[in-house]
Amino acid sequence: MRAPGSASDTATWTVVEEGWNPQRANYFETIFTVGNGRLGTRGSLEERHTGALPATFIAGVYDAYDSPVIDLVNAPDWLAGEVFVDGVRLDTESAQVIEHRRELDLRSGVLSRDTVFRLPDGARARLRTQRFASTADRDLCGLRIEVTCSDRAGAVTVRTGVDAHRRNLERLPTYREQTVFGYERKWDKWAKSTHLASVGAGFDADVGVIESRTIDSGIDLAYAITCSADGGRRQQRCRHDAIEVEWQFDTGAGESVRVDKLVGIATSRDYQAVGTPRERAVDTVVRAGSFDVAAAANRAVWDRAWADADCEVVGNDRVTRALRFAIYHLIIAADPDDPTVSIGAKSLSGEGYRGHVFWDTEVMLLPFYLFTQPRAARALLGYRHHTLPGAREVAAANGTGGARFPWESADTGGEECPQYTPDGTQRFYTREEELHITADIAYAIMRYACVTGDDDYLFGEGAEILFETARFWVQRCVEDGDHLAIRTVMGPDEFHSHVDNNAFTNKLVHWHLQQAAAVFERMSRERPDQWHHLTTSMGLDHGEPAHWLATADRLRAPTDPDCGVIEQFDGYFDRTDVPIVEYDDNDMPRYPAGYDHVDCEATSLLKQPDVVMLLHMLPDEYSLSTRRQNYEFYEQRTLHKSSLSPSIHAIVGLRVGDTRTAERYFERSAFVDLDDNQGNTEEGIHIASAAGTWQVATHGFGGLRAGADGLGFSPALPSSWQRVRFSVRWRGRTVRADLGHRDARLELVGDGPAVEIAVWGTAVTLEPGRAVEVAAPEGEPS
Repeated sequence: MRAPGSASDTATWTVVEEGWNPQRANYFETIFTVGNGRLGTRGSLEERHTGALPATFIAGVYDAYDSPVIDLVNAPDWLAGEVFVDGVRLDTESAQVIEHRRELDLRSGVLSRDTVFRLPDGARARLRTQRFASTADRDLCGLRIEVTCSDRAGAVTVRTGVDAHRRNLERLPTYREQTVFGYERKWDKWAKSTHLASVGAGFDADVGVIESRTIDSGIDLAYAITCSADGGRRQQRCRHDAIEVEWQFDTGAGESVRVDKLVGIATSRDYQAVGTPRERAVDTVVRAGSFDVAAAANRAVWDRAWADADCEVVGNDRVTRALRFAIYHLIIAADPDDPTVSIGAKSLSGEGYRGHVFWDTEVMLLPFYLFTQPRAARALLGYRHHTLPGAREVAAANGTGGARFPWESADTGGEECPQYTPDGTQRFYTREEELHITADIAYAIMRYACVTGDDDYLFGEGAEILFETARFWVQRCVEDGDHLAIRTVMGPDEFHSHVDNNAFTNKLVHWHLQQAAAVFERMSRERPDQWHHLTTSMGLDHGEPAHWLATADRLRAPTDPDCGVIEQFDGYFDRTDVPIVEYDDNDMPRYPAGYDHVDCEATSLLKQPDVVMLLHMLPDEYSLSTRRQNYEFYEQRTLHKSSLSPSIHAIVGLRVGDTRTAERYFERSAFVDLDDNQGNTEEGIHIASAAGTWQVATHGFGGLRAGADGLGFSPALPSSWQRVRFSVRWRGRTVRADLGHRDARLELVGDGPAVEIAVWGTAVTLEPGRAVEVAAPEGEPS
């Protein structure tokens, strides 16, 4: 596998904006987000423009002051600044843009800009910038500003600092149907929430510091900045909610001036941090040294990350770039050093879903981290243990014991899901009814234990979650004749609420209870002292696991053999069958005439099919015949109005032998943000779709399998792909896969014993440092 830096075609490693189009600016703000897992900063122009939606989000910094539900706070803006040449502000409205190009280097996480402006007298001025959020020091960000007077001498002023006067979007008022506002006004129409109060701002010698506090949650934030330049005259300014350094230069024709800014960011909620936020922020910028030193350290960490995470499609550069774009955003979404935070539905790239954490993290995102960055996977599961007290409170508030994880969570594990749509006009019931998230988390725990072999986690935090959530399920089930039922729920589909015995929920609960009992029994044998301590601390009666198993046995759940087409919930087959007959420009279904997302309850139309997701998560529970029958039935009823849906369809379709739609679904997932094919990328990255894209490439086309019987590959590549290359971590070891249509090359990296895997069903022994080539057996589809 090629090293990231050796790619001959840099187009697969870059995302580019050519020319300035204000109507596309919010889209580029999202896709050009820079981050490091601790924070993310949208790709807004440094000087801003009318209609800009700039934001920096710090993982775990939430607040609920004067907002309907808790928000991930739009934190102080470390990019704030402006540039003047002879008194003319260099921005897209005050000067004419004659050239504009921005480029996100996926290899290093650096966003570069090159804009040429025409001044009123016809002279040209060029503005170049570079920015990054350091992966080597997650408290550090860097910005370089370079200004050139191309045609004549000029007086250049550069101002840059931190602006702590920030607001969150709260609610859009209700307007007449079909009312659309242009890019200049649409964000102004929203009501705003205030979450930050200024605490102090000033300079200590050349280091500027600004401090804020979240009003309701009481989190202290401190930003420290240093600015350097060769020559020029420096001034420092501050007000209660901003600090700024100004540099003035006299330049000759063709001469450039440069200002480098380093920013240290610290909060009072930082995991295991020592010292005040102010002290740590100042220390960060002092230790960083210079922009170039910090940038080199950042690049070195990115090189290591790409060595583990890269996925390359030989013969299709467009797909390779889409995969690397997805992987880039996954890397900058997770912080492996903080087990008290997780990843929201829009990562750290936008305000969509208010930064809340959903089931996406465990079901869609976790596989990427499991197989490429196990430390990040462990940290994400750590968040669920950190918020377990909140899950216990949610269960108690709903009349049961044990722990029930909320549908939307933030900092405490309490239920943060709003009851109404952002315009306040429609009630929805996900907070009350999407109970399956509790079983999804149990599923993630068992997948982590299987892939990593980390029994210390499984018998520690993992066991406590499994046992406490099992207690919840046995009390949530109700009597139904000779069986047990789970009533008034909603599955992942979300078009159908208040249903009974949702197949996805019931089967996952059935599986969850069995796994919890099995871990209890195994722990009692292998870790008796730890088992005794945990059961004692939880007040867990040793007879409870038998009750879990008895509950699983009586629970109505679709079970092979001979289950045929699985009814998604009681009465689903009686719903009105509305055919899907129209498709959009992406060859994806449109709503049938007369229907939209709020009135599909009485129909068989699906946002995303619960049964297909079930087949994806628990494929070994069902025969190939059952999986194929159900895939074919539900695929034709699915509208794919969730960005999670296409990737799961691609994987399940490939596994049941239906390759006709896999590439189309893959394309929908892979380009959902690059091509903005849902029209809402401006609100933030569809991070679950990014993870689903990686899963299709590796688990779908690459045929990756990992389970109790070991690691295996059964590639089935699209005709437009020559090969797919990626690496996976399996129980502490790295396996590099180079897979073709009729051959596979596997290599075990690092020291240690040999590893047994399977390729196209054939047992293969991998020894460290020696590549093994395997040919596809006769009759295997190419």
